[in-house]
Amino acid sequence: MNIVVCLKQVPKKDSILRIAADGKWIDDRDLSYEMSEADAYALEEALRQKEKHGGEVIVICMGPERVRQSIKEALAKGADRAIHLYDEAFDHASDAAGIGRALAAALKDEKFDLVFTGLQSDDYGFAQVGLVIAERLGLSSATIAMEVQPEEGGVRVKRELESGWFQWVKIPLPALLTIQSGINQLRYATLKGIMAAKKKELREVKAADLGLTADDLKPAQVIERAYLPLKSKQTEMIEGKPAEAAAKLVEKLRFDARVL
Repeated sequence: MNIVVCLKQVPKKDSILRIAADGKWIDDRDLSYEMSEADAYALEEALRQKEKHGGEVIVICMGPERVRQSIKEALAKGADRAIHLYDEAFDHASDAAGIGRALAAALKDEKFDLVFTGLQSDDYGFAQVGLVIAERLGLSSATIAMEVQPEEGGVRVKRELESGWFQWVKIPLPALLTIQSGINQLRYATLKGIMAAKKKELREVKAADLGLTADDLKPAQVIERAYLPLKSKQTEMIEGKPAEAAAKLVEKLRFDARVL
C-alpha cells in the first residue's frame, strides 16, 4: 500500500498577523511556520495504514526553503521519502488550481495506491486542492474522510456529513482522500526517527522538470484585498414593564441575534 501525502506549511496559530503593505495578504516577515493541522492528520493516517498493510509513505510539499522543516518532521515521524517542489515559478501557484496543477504534475509518474491531503489548509482554507489533483490525475476521490479501510481493489471510506451524520462509500484504487482533522491521534517524532530522517531521500523538483512554466501556474483566483474585520458595538435599550421587556428581548434573541 503506497500512499502519497500532500503537505503544506502554514503560519502558526499563535502568530500575530499583520496586513502587508500592499493590502493583499498578511506580512510574512515575522511569522513562524508549522505543518497545517489537517495535513498532519493525513500523514498520521498514512503512517498507520503503512503499519497495517506495508508499503511506503511519500510526502510531497511545495514552497520555499523553510518548508523543509515540515518535510523533515514528516520523515522523522516515519515517512519513507519526500519530494520538494522548490522553484520561484511555483510562487505563481497561489490558488487551488495552480497548486493542484503543480502537485498533479509531480505525481503523474509516481506509483501509488492512495493520495491523502488534509481537508483544508489553515491559511487559505480552499478545501479544493485535493479534488483538483484527483481530477487532473483521473483518480476516484472522497472528501472529509473519518475512517479508511483498504480492501481488495478498492477502499471503504467513512465520510462526515452534516448534523452528526456519516456516510460509508467504496471507491476503486488508485484514489485520493481528503482527511478530516481528528481522525486519529497524532504521534511525535522520536530521537531515533529524527536521526533516521537524515538518511532518507529528499528529492528537489523544479518547474522545468515537470514541463511547467510560470504562465502554466498562473492563478485563476486573485486576492484583491485583505483586511481585519471592523469592530462595532450597538446598544439598544428595551423599556416597558418587565413582562413586555422580556417578551421583546426573547423576540430579538430569536429573530435578530438568532441564538434561540
